Amino acid sequence: MPNDLQSPLDRHIVTFMDRLTAENYKPQTIKAYRGLLKRLISLIEAAGISPQDLTAERAAELVRNDERNRREPNKCQNIARRFVAHLIASDAVPAPVATSGQIARAALRVDYEEYLVRQRGISPRTIYHAWRFADRFLDHRFGDGEAKLAAISAGDVVSFLQHLLGRKGPYRDKTAATHMRAFFQYLFQRGVTETNLALCVPTIAQRWDARLPRFLSPEQIEALLAWVRDNPKHGLRDHAMLLMMARLGLRAPEVIAIRLDDIDWRAGELLVRGKGQRYDRLPVPPDVGEAIAAYVREERISASRTLFVSLRAPNGPFKDGQVINTILKDAFAATGVTPPGPYVGSHVLRHSLATNMVRNGASLAEIGDMLRHRSRASTMIYAKLDIDGLRSIAKPWPVAGEAQ
Repeated sequence: MPNDLQSPLDRHIVTFMDRLTAENYKPQTIKAYRGLLKRLISLIEAAGISPQDLTAERAAELVRNDERNRREPNKCQNIARRFVAHLIASDAVPAPVATSGQIARAALRVDYEEYLVRQRGISPRTIYHAWRFADRFLDHRFGDGEAKLAAISAGDVVSFLQHLLGRKGPYRDKTAATHMRAFFQYLFQRGVTETNLALCVPTIAQRWDARLPRFLSPEQIEALLAWVRDNPKHGLRDHAMLLMMARLGLRAPEVIAIRLDDIDWRAGELLVRGKGQRYDRLPVPPDVGEAIAAYVREERISASRTLFVSLRAPNGPFKDGQVINTILKDAFAATGVTPPGPYVGSHVLRHSLATNMVRNGASLAEIGDMLRHRSRASTMIYAKLDIDGLRSIAKPWPVAGEAQ
């Protein structure tokens, strides 16, 4: 044990560093964090804060106001909060006493999430985002006070959405409205509100059927995949993720939800956890299987059973599919491939697969099966790309003088 540990809290730095070592943090990172925590303890003592009065937020505030932590303030505050959580788990610091409002909010979250599972059948990641919007609404309406749900009015709903979307330009993302509508339907079904406030949530105008699907050519797809594969910065993981989307048409949340146990190497099959708790088994193409195997053998380091994990300690799974959007953005910039629109997310790979299937003569039924659409109506957007089929049903252009 280092001989410069003097404070009663200092000995917990050692156990916390052991924990970071077990989570695969690099030695230089652990050394930097140790220095930060030594500084934090000195700030705690200088401020006269006793262990009984120490909280994660007070520790983060001390770090935030320290001139030495100006370079990476968020990282420093996060490690301070984690250290206080470690102290609480070690009984060195008492756990904060929850207020009645916090207890009620926690109970509401448990009941709402159970409702979403039983009544809506949505995935855990969607449930996480659904509660996040509900929690933000409650903070906006009630602040730190107790949430009196029966007092929510239509004006509160509109006020929150204006607050949420008012600082943006023309808004086309229906996520906020969808999640808020689900929350108010839940409150109405539980009898908490007298009226169904979901009817007060405005509809976001989205005319997706007014344009063609945005897609990339096979040559562009291969150029992006080649750059990602050869990128020395975690290229094997990124290549495997993009290849699964390009070959199998998977959605980003489906890719990051794959677990090691979902791959049947002998049968050459992959279990996909789709939308609405739908599970499908898909054949794994040889190049996809080789890419996954290379990533697992040569690059993956984690105790998690989730297949794709962060390559930075503690090597945990991703919270959402934003990482794939970032990979695509970097690939577009590096290869010079022109994106098909001002904003291109990971869904462009799914659209590209379907578009190229249409151009190779696949039927809409085959495309719907490949993309695992529940409704054929979801596949009809690709009918616009079937030029030969549309030409066969198009009426001749009228010519002057011809009989009508």
